[in-house]
Amino acid sequence: MVFRSLLLITGLLLFTKSGFSQSAKISGHIYSAGEAVTNVNVNFPKSGIGVISDSTGFYEIENIPLGKKQMRASSIGFETFTKEINFLNDTTIRLDIHLTSLSGSLNEVVITGTMKEIRWSESPVPVEIITPKLFQKNPTPSLFEAVGMLNGVKPQLNCNVCNTGDIHINGMEGPYTMILIDGMPIVSALSTVYGLSGIPNSMVERIEVVKGPASSLYGSEAMGGIINVITKNPIRAPKLSTDVFATSWGEISVDASAKFKAGKATSLIGLNYFNYQNPIDNNNDNFTDVTLQNRISIFNKWDFRRDKNRVASIAGRYVYENRWGGEMNWSTKWRGSDSIYGESIY
Repeated sequence: MVFRSLLLITGLLLFTKSGFSQSAKISGHIYSAGEAVTNVNVNFPKSGIGVISDSTGFYEIENIPLGKKQMRASSIGFETFTKEINFLNDTTIRLDIHLTSLSGSLNEVVITGTMKEIRWSESPVPVEIITPKLFQKNPTPSLFEAVGMLNGVKPQLNCNVCNTGDIHINGMEGPYTMILIDGMPIVSALSTVYGLSGIPNSMVERIEVVKGPASSLYGSEAMGGIINVITKNPIRAPKLSTDVFATSWGEISVDASAKFKAGKATSLIGLNYFNYQNPIDNNNDNFTDVTLQNRISIFNKWDFRRDKNRVASIAGRYVYENRWGGEMNWSTKWRGSDSIYGESIY
């Protein structure tokens, strides 16, 4: 009887010990370019556990279920770090994480500052790079609002009625900010109004920004700076990409892009659609609170190759827009008249 009791107690102790050992722990520091990175979200998405790194970049996660787990570390301005880890009994892992800055890659090739391809680290002109990952963290219906995340770049609304504005760089007026698409200037002084509205976000590979005079290369319109939208290479672009944005007021923005092959050519086509058709006057001043807009933009880019070498590249863009704001009883039949106040762009 005593022997059986001892066996029972021993079994319970072993079971209890094994029950307490069915989890693991991981800890470490997070760095970027030798500096500690704070407020990094470190988690295991499928397990629902995670922490935020402290002021020294240190993180520690306990009670991790055993087995293979996908670890993720993410923070605004850095590439997301992922790693698969196999946790065994009583596992305590030390893992330091090194994050790569989205805008600080020394091997990034830029073209805006010198009109030719050159490594970011070797460019004589400071070029700031933003990627879709950065402005996807702060969703906006157009690139016009997205570039406002950069220091020194300020989208400014000049007309509350028709909702048009321009982009100031380092305090210079909008006409002195040049907008380029793949290095080609567009619509002169109105570029900040229409250059960044209607470009499908899904087609953007990166945006290069030069803050400061570049008139020696690009002319007087670039005295304030340059915003160069680099679209994706059709060869490397995903087959299908979509992005839908909506608000409780009834604003709808749809981005979509797709690529296809035609012989030795590859085509990437993108669509941006924005619509708001709900006149609202919450402050009872007989004026529309939000400008009514209906805009569609189609962007198509072709890449022609022979023996895997690019022979030519061609792109086209179509934009249709009809927007208006003003007195609540204004309609398009009053366009061009002075009977009822309204501002419209067609």
